[in-house]
Amino acid sequence: MTKDETVEKIIDESQQGSTLAIEKNAKNTRKLYIESYGCQMNFSDSEIVASILAKEGFNTTQELEEADLVLVNTCSIREKAEQTVRKRLEKFNAVKRTNPGMKVGVLGCMAERLKSKFLEEEKIVDMVVGPDAYKDLPNLIQEIDEGRNAVNVILSKDETYGDVAPVRLNSNGVSAFVSITRGCDNMCTFCVVPFTRGRERSRDPQSILEEVNDLWERGFREITLLGQNVDSYLWYGGGLKKDFDKASEMQKATSVNFAKLLELVALAQPKMRIRFSTSNPQDMTLDVIEAMAKYENICKYIHLPVQSGSNRILQAMNRLHTREEYFELIDNIKNIIPDCAISQDMITGFPTETEEDHQDTLSLMEYVKYDFGFMFAYSERPGTLAERKMEDDIPEAIKKRRLTEIIELQQKHSHYRTQQHVGKIEEVLIEGPSKKSDAHWMGRNSQNTVVVFPKENYQVGDFVNVQINDCTSATLLGEALEYSKNN
Repeated sequence: MTKDETVEKIIDESQQGSTLAIEKNAKNTRKLYIESYGCQMNFSDSEIVASILAKEGFNTTQELEEADLVLVNTCSIREKAEQTVRKRLEKFNAVKRTNPGMKVGVLGCMAERLKSKFLEEEKIVDMVVGPDAYKDLPNLIQEIDEGRNAVNVILSKDETYGDVAPVRLNSNGVSAFVSITRGCDNMCTFCVVPFTRGRERSRDPQSILEEVNDLWERGFREITLLGQNVDSYLWYGGGLKKDFDKASEMQKATSVNFAKLLELVALAQPKMRIRFSTSNPQDMTLDVIEAMAKYENICKYIHLPVQSGSNRILQAMNRLHTREEYFELIDNIKNIIPDCAISQDMITGFPTETEEDHQDTLSLMEYVKYDFGFMFAYSERPGTLAERKMEDDIPEAIKKRRLTEIIELQQKHSHYRTQQHVGKIEEVLIEGPSKKSDAHWMGRNSQNTVVVFPKENYQVGDFVNVQINDCTSATLLGEALEYSKNN
């Protein structure tokens, strides 16, 4: 597994910069071109934007040259994504010279951070729209139509987009993302999300269930409940998570936490596969693990970022858990769901990280033996607490070596975990043709491992029992035996 492959699970490199295309409405006369970068939240947000603009007379196009409005949905997590977006903006501006009527807008996390730079200093865009302001797009578009620049990067305390049905774009028609929370209250020192996406608020469970039921009716067979930190989902009639202590007794008694939401969704569609991402060790509670064990349709897979194995570094990162608490959580997961897969996020080379801290990370990985992971060398992100208060003092060469050691250890563990499936019969949901062979289907088992097997007469969207005969370090190889009971 190369570094890029390991990153793919969260920031899917193959999807970066992809454009959206949805069914055309004959009455719409204007054309929208929208590109997305970054995490799944951004791709999910682009669907919401397309849905809002479809009502404003815009059909999507994949031809940049014919667009009336060009939007790029941006990410601030990694420097590489920002550089790519800048290059794209230069390209859009070159096209603009031949098509002066075209308007260009920046959406998402980078918009929030670089608003004045884009609009005033560099004058490269007409519109800047933060992640909470998409409902204001109709007004903003009217502003730019009338020749003014438009900005709305106000972070909301209550916007969850629960009442906007996202248009499903670029989907395989089988798996869909359902956003359940927005924003984040965890002030991890390396992360810009709380500053770009605002305080944490949860979406009304009723609107989530309606979306899930609608997806099932439309043929989707798997959903991923999405949030910056899903475990802290908490609905008590609206309002911020941090204000829950001010709620009335009645609100508290009828509140819905993440474990309860999982149960509601699992019961609403017993044959729909349910996944969720991302979890935070400090917020993951036993009742979530118990709900996963109780309902067969909740997949046995948890993405559980740890970032470092050293207590000193965890504290510097403002991760509100220790190494020992993390081990206790891992033990609970393995005791309650023995076949649960666990994946990690790891940052190496965080400011002040010593060789001893690095060894702590490697020993933590040995303890858990993750199924897969996403591993990065630390890069300072503008606007974060770490950037303001800590010196990025680990030399690049040392970061690189430590990252290589972490990736190599993860590859070893990935292979070990993949081998444990060989010889078993596992349910696989077919997502599409294998990348390497048109004669094979590709799907995933409950643990989120990719399974490849000959097509025979099965179809995309089928649940199939597959006999696992062999594996590579990241992929299971097998043959279909029959439809599973969920089909």
